[in-house]
Amino acid sequence: MWMEYHNPVLLKETVKGLDIKQDGVYVDVTFGGGGHSREILASLGPKGRLIGFDQDKDALLNVIDDPRFLLINENFRFMQRFLRFHGVKSVDGILADFGVSSHQFDQPERGFSIRFDALLDMRMNQQDVLSAHSLVNSYEEEALRQLFWQYGELRTAPALAKTIVQARELKSIDTTFDLKTVLSKHLPQGRENKILAQIYQAIRIEVNQEIEVLKDFLLQTPCLLNDNGRLSVISYHSLEDRLVKRFIRNGLFEGEPVKDVFGNFEVPLKKVGNLIVPTPAEVKLNNRARSAKLRIAKKVNSSK
Repeated sequence: MWMEYHNPVLLKETVKGLDIKQDGVYVDVTFGGGGHSREILASLGPKGRLIGFDQDKDALLNVIDDPRFLLINENFRFMQRFLRFHGVKSVDGILADFGVSSHQFDQPERGFSIRFDALLDMRMNQQDVLSAHSLVNSYEEEALRQLFWQYGELRTAPALAKTIVQARELKSIDTTFDLKTVLSKHLPQGRENKILAQIYQAIRIEVNQEIEVLKDFLLQTPCLLNDNGRLSVISYHSLEDRLVKRFIRNGLFEGEPVKDVFGNFEVPLKKVGNLIVPTPAEVKLNNRARSAKLRIAKKVNSSK
């Protein structure tokens, strides 16, 4: 059974960035509906191989019936571990399309969308213990303030955190509309949906440890990629994109690399081309693409 997840964003550009070799080994760490994976398989020869990752059990319904393809139902922060379990020590390309799929947004019971009244959830892996409900009803005020500021980039973070803590003392905050009602005084008319989206983003990032997962993933890529192997990464918000950009540029997430006496420093990856964003035509056809940013890099030849 195939489930509609979303139209893959920057499909041709992302796969082209992998510079696919027909007999190469590739990884799609955000399989979802399989759109990017199908495009990769179409470029592979009979000896090529593709491994997909997705922690959401719903994605298993989209598995591709192809002897060259393997789908691993795990979080891609464990990419290297599970690839080695399946006998794969190095690959020629890795693709990542971060963010929440349209399928997850469109399933009311998943609690990702501000459009539906549903139990607060937001777990990409439905087996995880921490949900949006447990977070909103148990995190200390300071922890809530910090996540709204850091992950939602909300100036009203202190007020939002205080309001939640005061409200849940009277009654637990169970649903998405409960949360919206509790925070209504902080949602100015005309900007209500924008602020709510930032609040939901902050909670979702914390529930799924998205920033930590992204860092773990990026740190593994130089170890896995063959010389001149490619990395294609699509980000949807500035927090992700800044980390990707910095890691490609200098191999670090913070600070500056150590330079030699000549002012040079070594990096494991080298950017390929410039930042790629969707065309107005793609955004018109697929609203999810509006904030997408694609960065491509390649593994620096270790013999140099």
